Amino acid sequence: MPRRIGFDRERYIALQSAHIHERRTELGGKLYLEMGGKLFDDHHASRVLPGFTPDNKIVMLESLRDELEILIVVNAKDLQRSKMRSDLGISYEDDVLRLVDVFRERGFLVENVVLTQHEDDDHAAHAFRSRLERLGLTVSRHRTIPGYPTDTRRVVSDFGLGRNDWVQTTRDLVVVTAPGPGSGKLATCLSQIYHDSRHGIPAGYAKFETFPIWDLPLDHPVNRAYEAATADLDDVNLVDPYHREAYGIEAINYNRDIDAFPLLQALLRTLLGTSPYASPTDMGVNMVGSCISDDAACREAAEQEIVRRYLRSRVREKKEALDPVESERIATIMADLEITDALRAPVQPARELAARTAAPAAALELPDGTVVTGKTSDLLGSSAAVLLNALKHLARIDEPVLLLSPDAIRPIQSLKVDHLGSRNPRLHTDEVLIALSVSAASDENARRALQELRRLHGCDVHTTTILGPVDESIFRSLGIEATSDPVYQVKKLYRKH
Repeated sequence: MPRRIGFDRERYIALQSAHIHERRTELGGKLYLEMGGKLFDDHHASRVLPGFTPDNKIVMLESLRDELEILIVVNAKDLQRSKMRSDLGISYEDDVLRLVDVFRERGFLVENVVLTQHEDDDHAAHAFRSRLERLGLTVSRHRTIPGYPTDTRRVVSDFGLGRNDWVQTTRDLVVVTAPGPGSGKLATCLSQIYHDSRHGIPAGYAKFETFPIWDLPLDHPVNRAYEAATADLDDVNLVDPYHREAYGIEAINYNRDIDAFPLLQALLRTLLGTSPYASPTDMGVNMVGSCISDDAACREAAEQEIVRRYLRSRVREKKEALDPVESERIATIMADLEITDALRAPVQPARELAARTAAPAAALELPDGTVVTGKTSDLLGSSAAVLLNALKHLARIDEPVLLLSPDAIRPIQSLKVDHLGSRNPRLHTDEVLIALSVSAASDENARRALQELRRLHGCDVHTTTILGPVDESIFRSLGIEATSDPVYQVKKLYRKH
């Protein structure tokens, strides 16, 4: 169905920037603002809060641009694991460089990167540090602290936070962000407060974590979608016990913030003599819940996101031969909400077509709710077929009309098989789009179809076999949300992902 708007973007930008300014004024001195989730390209938020755009948070901060600087944090262990940003298909290393460029292009000050949990034998971290320094960035090293966060006496000492490098920032509002979760943003903020205090600089801490949304119920699909998004980290949403005790109000937070709260209080009491916060929820400055304009639309979008996360986790587990821990956690969330993967509109049509043809199939839901399908043929793979059929439908071209004639496709197949060594003669999505572009110069139907490409942004596609890297990349570039069943089209032991 057509996507309903459920979030008031302009209200959010005004309320959120004003609230951050207010918090900084209340605390006085330097403020370290931990930004949970993505500061830029927050596609998860834009999917579960229709109307929230991926750049909402950075646009909101632009009103404070001249008084803030951005500090980027990355976990050395994520570099060792070559961790990827699944939504962009790039490594955390490349995303750090991309973020620096994006922030600087928007006029933000970015000079410092922190490598957390960086030990002496972390060769990947050492290499990345050298690379960053050659590019003119200042890189600081934070070590793993034994007993963090529970052993507050050790953590708040020269043998804990005191062993970390001090990042010498120049602005009074420091936004701390990272390529992904688990990077050590909170520990970095605490380390900075510790070192600032030792240098006579008053400093405070606040957190902007989009999810979970503290003033939505624990079982709200938007909050459950956050659990699905972090199922690989085993994060759990909880009622904040400190907030309930202090105010008699149920507020939602997540386990890592609740677990770390005693440390933050101990640190602030040690450094300032008192803590300004009675609960983890107090630490937050999140105004997202106040900007939801259509709760039903957000619930529906969040349930769709949970299903997407479930299907993608099953594919990842298949590719990496992992136990189904992540997918089972998300399956539990789906059971709680009484939803199945059939909620995702293209899933059943794709599976039904695959069953009828005994071959891989695909289905794509268009903006008006229409679902088109694509089957495997001698000429086209199912992903390429569904892409052509979707463009044909959007351009109102009659179904019998061929956008690409077999005579145009066969020379490409010959090139692939006879000269480039490909074992699969069928055209992929990239080859279909190139062929369509060439045809558009002389064929009116091809030209009309090509003009509809932009309308595929935000559409959903499902394939009954795992997407190859080319088709996956094309769908991502077009802004199409793709999922697959955890089945390979061809059984192989070695795969190039």
